[in-house]
Amino acid sequence: MAASAGSVLLLAAERNRWKRLPILLPPRKCALKQRTMKYATTTGRNITKVLIANRGEIACRVIRTAKKMGVQSVAVYSEADRNSMHVDMADEAYSIGPAPSQQSYLSMEKIIQVAKISAAQAIHPGYGFLSENMEFAELCKQEGIIFVGPPSSAIRDMGIKSTSKSIMAAAGVPVVEGYHGEDQSTQCLKEHAGRIGYPVMVKAVRGGGGKGMRIVRSEKEFQEQLESAQREAKKSFNDDAMLIEKFVDTPRHVEVQVFGDHHGNAVYLFERDCSVQRRHQKIIEEAPAPGIKPEVRRKLGEAAVRAAKAVNYVGAGTVEFIMDAMHNFYFMEMNTRLQVEHPVTEMITGTDLVEWQLRIAAGEKIPLSQEEICLQGHAFEARIYAEDPDNNFMPGAGPLVHLSSPQADLSTRIETGVRQGDEVSVHYDPMIAKLVVWAADRQAALSKLRYSLLQYNIVGLRTNIDFLLRLSSHPDFEAGNVHTDFIPQHHKDLLPAGRATTKESLCQAALGLILKEKAMTDAFKLQTQDQFSPFSFSSGRRLNICYTRNMTLKDGKNNVAIAVTYNPDGSYSMQIEDKTFQVLGELHSERDCTYLKCSINGVASKAKLVILDNTLYLFSMEGSTEIDIPVPKYLSSVSSEGIQGGGAIAPMTGTIEKVLVKVGDRVKAGDSLIVMIAMKMEHTIKAPKNGTIKKVFYKEGSQASRHTPLVEFEEEKSDKNESQ
Repeated sequence: MAASAGSVLLLAAERNRWKRLPILLPPRKCALKQRTMKYATTTGRNITKVLIANRGEIACRVIRTAKKMGVQSVAVYSEADRNSMHVDMADEAYSIGPAPSQQSYLSMEKIIQVAKISAAQAIHPGYGFLSENMEFAELCKQEGIIFVGPPSSAIRDMGIKSTSKSIMAAAGVPVVEGYHGEDQSTQCLKEHAGRIGYPVMVKAVRGGGGKGMRIVRSEKEFQEQLESAQREAKKSFNDDAMLIEKFVDTPRHVEVQVFGDHHGNAVYLFERDCSVQRRHQKIIEEAPAPGIKPEVRRKLGEAAVRAAKAVNYVGAGTVEFIMDAMHNFYFMEMNTRLQVEHPVTEMITGTDLVEWQLRIAAGEKIPLSQEEICLQGHAFEARIYAEDPDNNFMPGAGPLVHLSSPQADLSTRIETGVRQGDEVSVHYDPMIAKLVVWAADRQAALSKLRYSLLQYNIVGLRTNIDFLLRLSSHPDFEAGNVHTDFIPQHHKDLLPAGRATTKESLCQAALGLILKEKAMTDAFKLQTQDQFSPFSFSSGRRLNICYTRNMTLKDGKNNVAIAVTYNPDGSYSMQIEDKTFQVLGELHSERDCTYLKCSINGVASKAKLVILDNTLYLFSMEGSTEIDIPVPKYLSSVSSEGIQGGGAIAPMTGTIEKVLVKVGDRVKAGDSLIVMIAMKMEHTIKAPKNGTIKKVFYKEGSQASRHTPLVEFEEEKSDKNESQ
């Protein structure tokens, strides 16, 4: 079978990439000529059209490779995603139902129906949703549609963690002590937890992505954590079966990318370190893992290949290990799909793993032998989420009013499924994008990551970008001393309390407001053609005197008074407390963004300026600054927290999963009141104080908006007296 035009273009792009980096990279052993011959001589079932049974970033990722290969793409979308980026990118797109994923992206029948209508020969499941669903893989086979993934038997064996542990042990892969039995009674699970010894990890048997997973540190909290994990697992995987395993303190999370084909071949593409996590979900990944010796790297890869061959694996898969301080590693689980963090592997190996998936699904052999797969340089991936790190990483939905990112090039990738003006939906994962960078070594890649994060600017909702900057700049992270408890261990450094804005940034904010006012009055002058109108001047010019204006800005909860003097030469003198700054600047536009160029006491700087409602945002190479503009009381709305007698409010928009209290119940501070499901996560709302339940505003299954009251209760008299 001759190579398609798309294949030739992709190979040319890869060839150009390596040619452009001759000084940074050692000579490659992998010959592109050999790779082309392999593509040209292998045979198999032809794929000319693929349906992507997913949404967002991964759907866009698959579509890009399909286009390069000359393969037509078919998208599916829910009502919430009607105007999404992946819908616009695809050659065809079909609606599959309401926003809830159970009625759209998890509906096997609807997706199969679209595949038949569109005449797609293959379905790529992406990750999440149906990607590790054995029944869906089997249904595709029955319908004569290629499932771009492993056989259903491999999904079954690896998807059920109890089964996978037994298979791995038999294959000579090290495993962690635990209970993987069929008896799911609370008493049985509790007894095994006691036998193994606390702390233990309670994990969903069909879990993944940190869902249905809890750390239990004592017998006292076992039942509550177990029930919470079971509810989340049922919601995410429609199966609440659990396993118990020993929790290894401060382990590293190291995983190996593997590939298998229909001809019995299997290879590994080296390891990734995904240790730095919050809520058991990865936040920064890198490849290769720091501090791993070549001998350990080889043993990891060989163990992963044994794991893949043990289940006759086909396609892309990831074998996950936990590693202790001595670099001993133990099998944790196998993800039978493409991982979110696969781009870092692509960057260090010069491959396109989605192309490999499509070629192997069509019956071709793995494009490269193990000896031909080369490790070059170092890569990082930072996941940019719509979440508030200062509020326990609470995810949030909302519009992307302003979104600008660094320029993509051969060593920088922006993997995203959203654009400026799009909305992060409450119905799905809160990830906005993946920022992926590559360089010749780890230190250079880390510097590039930080530089690129500073250029990723978002306004409209909270993000974790500033947190990622602090994390990637931490001395221990820079030294490669990573483990799964990294964020809790360095909590004070990564999430410092009461971070005050510098006086220089406050001067920038004041100057930005003044220059915006001037731009508005200049526009008014042109519009009215009345250059003498008193409303057309904002210079503060006075005869014989310099005008001084008093401004107030809000830095967090603190009001900051700034005395601004308009100087005759067009500059400004700004006094904050007992310090005076000489300020001069101008606004200019660049790539649809407004920039503030200014000089403060002779130090020049440049910052991106965004003003939204009553908040001013500054983005520069020093980081981001958010400053509020105080609003008069008569214009401000009444706080939704003003519930008579006190109560609990919704931290974000979501569905009421479980109501744990009723009117008349007495509760103590910290007692669980309501369980909410939002953005694929379970949130337990707890009582802020002691009291008696007076009113419950929502029933199970109903939708609650962010900051709306959920429960009202009367405080106990002792609490009221203490507060007085």
